[in-house]
Amino acid sequence: MKIRRLLALVKKDMKMTTREPALLFLLLLFPLMITIVFGVAFGGINSGGDTHFEFGVVNLDNSTDSTEWSDYFIGNLTEMNGTVVFHYQDNETGQNDLLNGHLDALIVIPDGFGASIDSYWNSPLNSTEWANTTLGLYLDSSSMVGSSAIPPMVQQNLLKTIYGETATTLELPIEISSPSMVKVSNMTMWDYMAPGIFAFSAIFMIMTVSQSMTTERDEGLLRRMATTPVSSSEFIVSKALSHVIIAILQVTIIFAVSFLIGYSPATGIDGLLFAFLIVIIFALACVGFGLITAVISKSAEVATGLSFVFIMPMMFFGTFMNLGGVGETLGTFMPSNYVTHALRTLFLRGAPVTSILIWIDLLVVAVVTVVVLGMGILLFEKRGRK
Repeated sequence: MKIRRLLALVKKDMKMTTREPALLFLLLLFPLMITIVFGVAFGGINSGGDTHFEFGVVNLDNSTDSTEWSDYFIGNLTEMNGTVVFHYQDNETGQNDLLNGHLDALIVIPDGFGASIDSYWNSPLNSTEWANTTLGLYLDSSSMVGSSAIPPMVQQNLLKTIYGETATTLELPIEISSPSMVKVSNMTMWDYMAPGIFAFSAIFMIMTVSQSMTTERDEGLLRRMATTPVSSSEFIVSKALSHVIIAILQVTIIFAVSFLIGYSPATGIDGLLFAFLIVIIFALACVGFGLITAVISKSAEVATGLSFVFIMPMMFFGTFMNLGGVGETLGTFMPSNYVTHALRTLFLRGAPVTSILIWIDLLVVAVVTVVVLGMGILLFEKRGRK
């Protein structure tokens, strides 16, 4: 593989991209526009769409004779519609699962929880006799709905535990400890959408790669190149490198515009570098999908339509579009979903770069990239130049 020929091919691809207004718009101006439009439109909206909540519970109330109250509380929480409860022996393990996105909320039942309720019932009209305690509540800051819906759910559950099935409002002159230690997110809808924009923009490389490859084939460029010393590997690597450059420009544009409109991810330089890395690897996967599309397409027009077979599922089930239910299940088969999940873990939950989950996401994206890009190269070698 000759570096000079490789660089010449990359230069050729970049010139073709800059001279083609439609491609330039799709690859660079489109990410700019959707970032501005979504950022401005959803920058002040705080709402979301989780369908159920996964609670972790740490029960520290073990040192009194009134531990049955904590059992009532946990039982009532388990019976609530849309909740799944997991038990933890210590706060640290629960906090770690919350940080890595396994939980929507973590509740810490303090020591003396049952004694506090007993003290109320012993003197319901005399607040000076109560042994006040505080129920610890920690929320996943990447869940839009959880930040607003979970605290009232926990409060309702606490009222039900103390006052019974018929209690809907507090009518006695008592102030029940509202959930404290609550990590309530003040993020907007744009904060939750932004991680998915990176994968969303890169996905459209599938169409541009397939279009450019079929156009070059239809115009006879590939056949002419076959008579030159340029090898198939040099040609494919040049395509990959040119689109890696475009992916870097896309990520830079999205970050720059997002910061300008007030986006502030909960990560440092290392997290931003990781974002560049995983998006670049995903871009290579999109190049592979584009190669496959180009090889099996008879023309650039057919390639454009066929590319959406790959684009649409990854766009709807793996970016900022949270469809839930079956859509969430289908998302596990989309490489874009793992890009979005890793960026949400970094940007919204503030997880460190050492978190094992984001490296698993990176590994999945890398494996898919190797498989898809390899398939694309093999198909191109056999049929691409015909």
